[in-house]
Amino acid sequence: MIRCARDDSVFTLRTAVARLLHLSDAVAELVRDGDSVALEGFTHLIPFAAGHELLRQGRRDLELIRMTPDLLYDQLIGMGAARRLVFSYGGNPGVGSLHRFRDAIEHDWPHPIEIEEHSHAGMANRYAAGAADLPFAVLRGYAGTDLVAHTNVRFVDCPFTGERLAAVAALRPDVAIVHAQEADGDGNVQLWGIPGVQKEAVLAARRSLVTVERIVERLLPRPGAVVLPGWVLDAVAVAPGGSQPSYSEGITRRDNAFYRDWDEISRDRQRFSAWMQEHVLGKVAAR
Repeated sequence: MIRCARDDSVFTLRTAVARLLHLSDAVAELVRDGDSVALEGFTHLIPFAAGHELLRQGRRDLELIRMTPDLLYDQLIGMGAARRLVFSYGGNPGVGSLHRFRDAIEHDWPHPIEIEEHSHAGMANRYAAGAADLPFAVLRGYAGTDLVAHTNVRFVDCPFTGERLAAVAALRPDVAIVHAQEADGDGNVQLWGIPGVQKEAVLAARRSLVTVERIVERLLPRPGAVVLPGWVLDAVAVAPGGSQPSYSEGITRRDNAFYRDWDEISRDRQRFSAWMQEHVLGKVAAR
């Protein structure tokens, strides 16, 4: 197989297929302190297992990128793994604030974090530009909002129509981590359900890891599914239930009660820290 691998702005050709690794080995190899890391998945397929492994391995100083930071990013921020957050909407779906995120912004606990906030459309276009190896994306958006004064966005005139458009810089994470339902023995991955930006995040990133619910003999076509060929991935790791308390469409169910409970767990620093010690740091990634 031939893979186009980005080394800064230079493309090189090399033979590569995704390797099947244990989750802890994949994280140890692919994610380094100080990296920009995108853990994507919209509503379902949120890669909780991989995010928890980042914490167990003590990763620090990360630039976390995600369209909709939710409980996973609240946990990463509260445990001190993040130095910067690039995001659009940040909240506990259907409940309210992310209290560890809010505490870091308002009180610098456990330490200060930088933020770069965008609209959903802005983030999606940034990923698409990175996936296409373009320096930026243009869209109709941001105009007339206060967000313009607080984030990295510029305006350009269309050379064909003269229309004023917003321009946002491409996202090119050091590492993209996503969850999917299944992979085959050649490292090809298939995911289905509510579409997110998993494909774009993987194609934009320098390194990529996909956790999957299961390995199958072959991928059966499904309506609306996305297939990530093994030659665009670095590693695949089997992680049954790897999106819990989120869900994997057709395989696991969303734990709605936990999302409600997290609102109380995360309000108090000591209760949060104790929960993370017991349920995340004290666990070992299943083999």
